[in-house]
Amino acid sequence: MSDERPGTAPVPAPDETPDPRAWIAPLISTVVTVPLGLLALLYGALSPMECDSCNGAVADRFHDSWMIGWTVLWIGLLIALAVLIASWAVPRRLRFAARRVGLALAAPATVGVTFVAFMALVDWP
Repeated sequence: MSDERPGTAPVPAPDETPDPRAWIAPLISTVVTVPLGLLALLYGALSPMECDSCNGAVADRFHDSWMIGWTVLWIGLLIALAVLIASWAVPRRLRFAARRVGLALAAPATVGVTFVAFMALVDWP
């Protein structure tokens, strides 16, 4: 006896076909995300020199806002790194291709959004 009810179609098995091009999207994402992240980190680290000649209340406001922005930048870049690693970790099957490409696109986008957030959070002199 089978468990199928009369009049229902059998459920198709998920596509477990190996994807021979599974490495392309994560590789392109890595080539774009890592340099972008390093440039964002370098700019964030060098940005306190913007206020070298500041003093008093302006310097205090800049320093306080830069500390918040620097923390957000680090957290965002760590999230981008986690998304990039996840794009490499997705199983190399055709049924996961869309998920892999989505994660590969999300990693550099996360770096961009994080950098914009950093720039917006800092109270520039």
